[in-house]
Amino acid sequence: MTYCCGVLVRDGLVMIADTRTNAGLDNVSTFRKLHVFQHPGERIMALASSGNLSISQSVVSMLTEGMENPETGELETLKNAPTMFQAAQRIGHAIRRVHDIEGHALEASDVKFDVSFLFGGQIGDEKLRLFMIYAAGNFIECTIDTPYLQIGEHKYGKPVLDAETTPRCSASAAARAALAVAGTAATSPIWRSRSITWRTTRTKSPAVMSSSSSTSPRSSPAAQAWAMARKVGSGWRVSGSPAASSSACSSLVSASIRW
Repeated sequence: MTYCCGVLVRDGLVMIADTRTNAGLDNVSTFRKLHVFQHPGERIMALASSGNLSISQSVVSMLTEGMENPETGELETLKNAPTMFQAAQRIGHAIRRVHDIEGHALEASDVKFDVSFLFGGQIGDEKLRLFMIYAAGNFIECTIDTPYLQIGEHKYGKPVLDAETTPRCSASAAARAALAVAGTAATSPIWRSRSITWRTTRTKSPAVMSSSSSTSPRSSPAAQAWAMARKVGSGWRVSGSPAASSSACSSLVSASIRW
């Protein structure tokens, strides 16, 4: 089961998604489920997906190539949405359009139309925002009452996120908590070859990310995640670098983490 997590704090936004997909217990593959849409200095957005891979890929492709607005004739994409709210609406419209195209064929094959997204980022001088978009195309927004949203196998993560994240904690602390949760969800042997894609968008200057090629076969994925929460690079192979900073929009720190 996919696990995706978004944490929105005053210092920034953290987005995490795993890369495992399967069509049965004996057919497990790796696909990227966290997509970044950015225009340096103007906008930066991250979209994490869960559910049927063919549906989520169709939605992402539609958002990338654009959908024609029947009223204005404009080709609408995430990169030309004026606000984060309207960008979230466009994701909902794309989901409904894919359902209109594929829904009957899927139903005839007894395949459930199952897809959901976490969508977060910033456009211009707007504040960072985080949304969860459902299969019906409707969505909710993250608030200060609960500064995180999860999709997928989320039951493992709630106690850690409740204990370790608050709206006032740093983006680094939020990232450590989210990585620890991802490792806690990684207790099944089928996770052994799974990797996590991690994006941190900061409202301040970009963080310096350390990297390590060391591995620790003595530790389980969950134990390695807790080690990662204590010290970046412990038991992990981490690669990534900060994007160019900009005063007009948040900066991005990215990494791909595999155990």
